[in-house]
Amino acid sequence: MIIIGIDPGTGIMGFGVIDSEGNKATLVDAGIIKTAVHQPLDERLEEIYTCLCEIIAATKPKVMVVEKLFFAQNVTTAISVSHARGVAILAGKLAGLEIVEYTPLQIKQALTGYGRADKNQMQQMVKIMLGLKEIPKPDDCADALAAALMYTSVLRVE
Repeated sequence: MIIIGIDPGTGIMGFGVIDSEGNKATLVDAGIIKTAVHQPLDERLEEIYTCLCEIIAATKPKVMVVEKLFFAQNVTTAISVSHARGVAILAGKLAGLEIVEYTPLQIKQALTGYGRADKNQMQQMVKIMLGLKEIPKPDDCADALAAALMYTSVLRVE
């Protein structure tokens, strides 16, 4: 099963696509969608939508896992991330994907066994679980892959 994970953001949105069969997951594609800082919000959201639609069309996932907004100290950032989440969910829904959402705490718990794992621990687990030679970069990409891997761990439990 092909799964796309999304680490939402307006400036940088991470995506990670994996293929999961049984207990094995392999990397299909991963990266970031980056928008210009001074670009108007509507144009940034359109760019995110267009890029996600292209990624979905190219990789043909069945499921989209979107990281939930768990906590934000900055209200403006939280609103911006919420816009990006909405665009990602819309792109996935219009493509006929099953949409699943998990908090960062749930993802960390599933991948490392510890809900307060740090970035390096998470990145190491993504590397190990996908059999990669190096940690996926940047962090947004690794976080998106972690979200996709979270879905595979839930499938194994059910």
